Amino acid sequence: MEIFCKLNPGFDSDIIRNAMEYAAKCHIGTNHIYDGHPYTIHLKMVYDFGCQFAHLLKKEEVDTALAACWTHDTIEDTRQTYNDVKKQCGTDIAEVVYALTNEKGRTRAERANDKYYQGIRENEVATFVKLCDRLANTSYSAAHNQKMIETYRNEMPHFCQTIYNARFEPMFEELKRL
Repeated sequence: MEIFCKLNPGFDSDIIRNAMEYAAKCHIGTNHIYDGHPYTIHLKMVYDFGCQFAHLLKKEEVDTALAACWTHDTIEDTRQTYNDVKKQCGTDIAEVVYALTNEKGRTRAERANDKYYQGIRENEVATFVKLCDRLANTSYSAAHNQKMIETYRNEMPHFCQTIYNARFEPMFEELKRL
């Protein structure tokens, strides 16, 4: 099984590569999968959407955002802590990952509550990465998982209203298209 992915030309740096390797090892170490596939499939999709929409970011945000595309689920899903991510990837990436970590809860609504979305809204790079994550999940679900695509469709109005940022309007448009 290949755990590392080929990075897109123009969006390859030591920071992004380090984050990719770290996230891949974390997800493999916890046997975390995505619809029966290695979890890196999902992380690569999130990263690819990040590359597609990187032009919406400030130049100084690109490496942090694309690294966070790889690491966005490490605290939530792989028993890593904020300090683990900070030690491996730096404070800026750890802050984004922390903002993207669901709250404790029994249901999707409890885990993605107002406090969770407030943390995302307060960090524009986290908003960008969350949109990349939702784009990846929605596009995958549209092709492979009809149950989840219905969930995403039902959540769409609340999701968009809750984290809307005009800076990322093209991403919201793509999400609606999907």
